[in-house]
Amino acid sequence: MIEEYLDEDEDNEDEIEYYAVRPNKTKIKKDITALFNLGNEMSALSASNLKQLGLPQEIHEAIVQVGTMGQTGARKRLLKYAAGKLHKLDGEILDAVTEQFARLKNQSAHAVREHHIAERWRDRLIAEGDAALTDLLDGYPDADRQQLRRLLRNVQKEAATGNPPKSARLLYRYLKELLNTEEVASSEHPEAEDEYLDEDDQD
Repeated sequence: MIEEYLDEDEDNEDEIEYYAVRPNKTKIKKDITALFNLGNEMSALSASNLKQLGLPQEIHEAIVQVGTMGQTGARKRLLKYAAGKLHKLDGEILDAVTEQFARLKNQSAHAVREHHIAERWRDRLIAEGDAALTDLLDGYPDADRQQLRRLLRNVQKEAATGNPPKSARLLYRYLKELLNTEEVASSEHPEAEDEYLDEDDQD
């Protein structure tokens, strides 16, 4: 069925679009556009995350296929097809899909934010040593000072000998885990994270 839709000519496509917006042209066209954009965003999800949305199989397959296509006319037609199918879903089902998608987006944004914060802490610890470590412990008092010192010493040794930066990767991994396990402590000291975010914005 998806392939049949993609094979339709432009005139037939226009007829389908006109039929879709006929009952209330302004509102339904706006809804279809929003669902078109939703489908486009969904197509960027990983396979596991896309599965979590609980989409009907026909829509799921269309979104998966969209994710494999370049910016072509066929991709646009397939997104219109998916948008039309989404528009026909029961309102409660569509609400559940959009709510789950919003949760996944928030989780993804949080993960990206943590990644950048961990990177900045790692870079600052390597560059500033004890001064940065003191600031880190102020914001994350449960951090293991001895382990961090050991990792930093190993980072310096590897840099001096020209060895691969294994310890720098381990330091990043430790900081990432620290952010995941001490979210409460992080929220109580937002000024440290905001400072790094502000610095990043200025770059």
